[in-house]
Amino acid sequence: MRGNQKIFRKRMERFQEALKEKDIDAAVIRTLSTFIYLTGTKWLRPSLFVPAEGEPTVFVVKGEAEEFKRRSWIENVVEFQKVEDLMAGVVKLIQSSGARRVGLEFGVERDAYLLFFKMFQRLNPTVEVVDILDITMGMRMIKDEWEIENIRKAAKIANKGMKVAEEIIKPGLSELEIAAEIYRELMLNGSEDPKVYVSTTPRAHAEPFRDLKVKENSVVTVVIGTDWNHYYANMARTFVVGEPNERVKKAIEVKEKALEIALEETKVGVPLNSVERKLFQFFKENGFEDSYLAGYTHGVGLLIEEPPMPTIVVPTRATKVAENMVLSIIHTPLMIPEGAIKHEDTYLVKKDELEKLT
Repeated sequence: MRGNQKIFRKRMERFQEALKEKDIDAAVIRTLSTFIYLTGTKWLRPSLFVPAEGEPTVFVVKGEAEEFKRRSWIENVVEFQKVEDLMAGVVKLIQSSGARRVGLEFGVERDAYLLFFKMFQRLNPTVEVVDILDITMGMRMIKDEWEIENIRKAAKIANKGMKVAEEIIKPGLSELEIAAEIYRELMLNGSEDPKVYVSTTPRAHAEPFRDLKVKENSVVTVVIGTDWNHYYANMARTFVVGEPNERVKKAIEVKEKALEIALEETKVGVPLNSVERKLFQFFKENGFEDSYLAGYTHGVGLLIEEPPMPTIVVPTRATKVAENMVLSIIHTPLMIPEGAIKHEDTYLVKKDELEKLT
């Protein structure tokens, strides 16, 4: 498996202690990133049962158990052939453990489906379902040395991908063609699940289109997320093709100054929303109030975007910056008619400074 077993055993122990502190008898983990965080491996359609006391159990498709055990520290691995067997197995574990309060993550991630939640309630009518997202994300926001090492390696790959973007972008290329070349570079360097967004029009989150192409005297924004051992680094750049007009020049200049403010103000102990207010005032004073999207930063780790997530989860705007957080700054673009003006890097929060990783 990737990483020392002790890392994941310790995480599981901390997680179980947190469950007990909140009087939660067990948890069922279906979100992929938390599954990775606790088991040490990526396994699609994850299903992990964690009692507050005792050993966890993983459910995998028939024939997968041997390979899963090779990639994880968890010994209790149950195979299923039909999805109803999976459901029955989870229900049986809950009943046999006597659990009355069971935790699920009320998240926005893949496999955290409302359908599963409703099905879980129907199959376990006597169980109280509790949201444990604050527990899992509270643990994950502060990175340990192994996590930071992985993010550093991911950052080096991201740099290579952005270099390719810089070299190939030219009039006539489609967003999809640009993304394809970047993906190739990232994967050849070991990124197993990279994310590449290319926008030639004003789009904040731009999965590439084959029918949108780079024009003369335009801007192209590229956002890259690269992973190493499932941990991500995130960066974005806006490239000027030809001669930019005055509005583009002004937007780039304002964005660069905003980045300076964000880096200066983002310090240990400072609430994110206090930085956000200063940035909003700066954009307003410089005539970009209507172009600015709120949410200058977000966490980076097992997801390219994870809590604190001011753009998606508004309450996390009150989160205070803490040592060993990994943050992407400055996240949101300026949305002008020519395109999305963006400059984003991944930073490690240290006691007295921010260390730039990408």
